[in-house]
Amino acid sequence: PRSMLPPTSPHTTTRESPLPTSATPPLTGVVPIAPTPFTANGDLDLDGMRRVLECMIDQGVDGICILANYSEQFLLTDAERDILLKLSLEHVRGRVPVVVTCSHYSTRIAAARAKAAADAGAAMLMLMLMPPYHGASLRADEKGMLEHFQRIADAARVPIMVQDAPLSGVALSVPFLARLAREVPLVSYFKIEVAGTAAKLRALIAAGGAAIQGPFDGEESITLMADLDAGATGTMPSALIPDLIKPVVTHFAADRRAEAAAAYARVLPLINFENRQCGLRATKTVMMEGGVIRSDAVRHPLEALDGATRKGLLELANEVQPVALRWGK
Repeated sequence: PRSMLPPTSPHTTTRESPLPTSATPPLTGVVPIAPTPFTANGDLDLDGMRRVLECMIDQGVDGICILANYSEQFLLTDAERDILLKLSLEHVRGRVPVVVTCSHYSTRIAAARAKAAADAGAAMLMLMLMPPYHGASLRADEKGMLEHFQRIADAARVPIMVQDAPLSGVALSVPFLARLAREVPLVSYFKIEVAGTAAKLRALIAAGGAAIQGPFDGEESITLMADLDAGATGTMPSALIPDLIKPVVTHFAADRRAEAAAAYARVLPLINFENRQCGLRATKTVMMEGGVIRSDAVRHPLEALDGATRKGLLELANEVQPVALRWGK
C-alpha cells in the first residue's frame, strides 16, 4: 500500500514568498480541480480526500485547485470548507502549488476566506475567484467588482485568478479584465471558460500585455487546442485525465503542434463525454473504479450517473487508461 504521508518539500515557502514572486516563474501547465469525495451517506471522506490529492500528484499535475464548483463547493458548509482547506494544504505540503477557490457574493466573506487560506501557511498558494453574484439578478457593477478584488488582494496578499464562467451570469469585458489586471497587480491569472474562449483569450492577452501572467482555459479542457493557439499557457480540467492532457500542453509549449494535436485527438472523445454527459460526476466515477475513493457519491440534489452513462464513460476511459483508473489497483 502506498504511503499517504508526503515528504517535506525542499520548495516550501512562507507567506512572505507567495507564488509567483519576481524570482519564480508564473504558474503554467495543467492545474486540475480536485473532487470532494463523500461516503455513501454523504459525509466527507477525509481519507478519500488524501488519496485524491496523492493520486493527482502521481498524475504529474502542475498544481491542484480545491473547493471549486467542480469540487461541489456549493454543497459544503463553512466548517467543511475549513476542514478540507487545512487537510489539503497539510497533505500537499508544497509539492505543487495549491489554488484555493474563495468566491462569495460578500466581499467581507470572500476576503476572510482568502486571508484564512493565506494564513494557513500554504506554500505556493494562489486564489481563484468568480465575480460577485447571487442568483439571477444580484450583481456588482465594474466599480464594485474592482473594489471586491482589490479588498481580497489586500487581505490575502497572494496571486488571484479570475474565473470567467457562464455560471455567474456576469459579463466580464476584455477592457475591464485588462483594467483589473493593471490596477490590482495580484489579479494576474484569468481562467476563461465562456463561449468563444479562444477569441477572448487572444483579445485579453493583447489588451493586458505583461499584466496577464496566466491566461488559462477550463471547462474540462474541451477547447484546449484552440485556446493554446490563442496564447493560453495553462488549463484547469477536472482530475479525470490530467496525465493525458499534460502531453498536449507540453508538446505545444515545445513547438510540436502536430504531436499536441494528435495527443489531444486521442482523449477528446472522453473529454467531450465528460463535459456533455457527466459533469463533475465523471472524475468520481472513474476514481472509484480505479480504487482511489470508495464511493462516487454526490450530494443531493445532484444525482449519481445513470447506468448507461456510467457504462459509456468507463468504456471511453478504458480505451485510454488514465492514472485515475488504475491508481488504487
